[in-house]
Amino acid sequence: MTHTWNVSIRLFDADDIERSGTRTAAHAVLTTSSGTTLEGHGRARRNPRDAQVTEIGEELAAARALRDLADRLLRATSDDIAQIEHHPVHVHP
Repeated sequence: MTHTWNVSIRLFDADDIERSGTRTAAHAVLTTSSGTTLEGHGRARRNPRDAQVTEIGEELAAARALRDLADRLLRATSDDIAQIEHHPVHVHP
């Protein structure tokens, strides 16, 4: 049986966060085939002296949001196993 999980990443322009345009934020949402959702968040900050290349900030914010999402998924997995095993469990990344 095949299951499909979807990840959606919303990127927020620096203007949505602050006027100087040096910050980018990302919000990642994982939706499993059973409808369970997990969220991750990431941010990036450009040094004002660096060239304004929007894609770089978006890539970094998205990567951090996905890393946060992965960490949350690992914790959820540990919690699920612990409920079955009746003792604390730590899943290694």
